[in-house]
Amino acid sequence: MPFGCFQTYTETVDHNFALNATFDEVNAASYDGLLLPGGRAPEYLAHIPSVVELVTKFVSLGKQIASICHGQLILAAASGVVKGRKCTAFPPVKPVPVAAGAHWVEAHTMAVTVVDGNLITAATYDGHSELIRHFVKALGGTISGPDRKVLFISGMSVTNFCRITWKIMRSRFLLGCHVDAVCPSKKAGDTCPTAIHDFEGDQTYSEKPGHAFPLTATFDDVDPSSYDALVIPGGRAPEYLALNESVIAMVKHFFEHKKPVASICHGQQILSAAGVLKGRKCTAYPAVNLNVVLSGETWLEPDPISRCFTDGNLVTGAAWPGHPEFISQLITLLGIQVSF
Repeated sequence: MPFGCFQTYTETVDHNFALNATFDEVNAASYDGLLLPGGRAPEYLAHIPSVVELVTKFVSLGKQIASICHGQLILAAASGVVKGRKCTAFPPVKPVPVAAGAHWVEAHTMAVTVVDGNLITAATYDGHSELIRHFVKALGGTISGPDRKVLFISGMSVTNFCRITWKIMRSRFLLGCHVDAVCPSKKAGDTCPTAIHDFEGDQTYSEKPGHAFPLTATFDDVDPSSYDALVIPGGRAPEYLALNESVIAMVKHFFEHKKPVASICHGQQILSAAGVLKGRKCTAYPAVNLNVVLSGETWLEPDPISRCFTDGNLVTGAAWPGHPEFISQLITLLGIQVSF
C-alpha cells in the first residue's frame, strides 16, 4: 500500500498468499509466536470470535506476538491484550488501541517499532525489518557475521520483491549489510517503479504495479571494486539492462574477482549477455531457459518454482516464491549466520 501524494494510502493488487494450514486445526500451544500482518484484513478479522479467541490464547500462554499496521485492531479486540501495554500502529488506527487501554506511542516515522515485553508492534511496512529483527530475537534467534557491502542493479519494472530483499539485507536491524541500489541513468534519491508478477492461471504470469524502489547511489559513480557481492533482481528490467554495456562491465567485474553474485528470475538474461555462465550450473524463470542454455550453462530444473541453487560464487533462483531461499543461500556465501 504505497502512500504517494494522497492524504492516505493507495491500494494495488499484490501477490496471492498461499495458505499451508487449516485455521480450525491450529493449536496455539504448538507455536512459539504469532504474527499479525496489516492491510485491510484485520478490519473484519477483528470481528470474528474464533480469531479473537486464538489471539487471546497466544497471549495467555505468554507467546511472542508481533503485529503491524492495522493488525493492532485484532489485538484491541482481544480483551485485555493491549491494556496497559505500549504499542504503535498505522496512525489512523490509534483510536481503537487507545480505547482498549493501550499506551499509544506516536509513529514519528512510518518505520517505528515498539517492544513491550512479549508484544512487538510496528506502524507500516517500512518497519518490517525492525519488526522481524525484534521477533527473531524474541524467539531466541541470533544473527552474526562480518559487515558486507552489497550492490543491487535495478531498473524500470524490476520485480517488487527486490524491495523486500533489499530491506532485509540493508537494515541495520537485520542482516546489517550496507546495500546500494542503482539504475542506469538515475541518481541517488530517484526511484524505480516495480512490477508484481503472479501466477493466476494464465499461460504466463500476470503483471500489476508495485511499490516504488528507492535508489541509494548514482549509477555512474559506483565503483564495483568497493562491493563484496552483487544482486540482480528479476522482473522485466533485465530485458533491457542486458543491452547496457556499463551493466555488463559491472557484472563481469564480480565474476572476474569471484565475488558472490545472486540472480533471480529474468536476471539471468543479464548473466547470459555478460557471457559468464559457460560451464556453470544455474536455474532461472523457465521462459529464460533458452538464454542460459545457449550460453553454455548446465540447466537446473526449478522444481518446485521456489528452488534455488548455489554453484561456487553464484546463487540463482527461478521466481519470487524462491526469495527466502535466495536470501538464505546468498548470506551463506557472505558468511552471515541466522541461528536459533
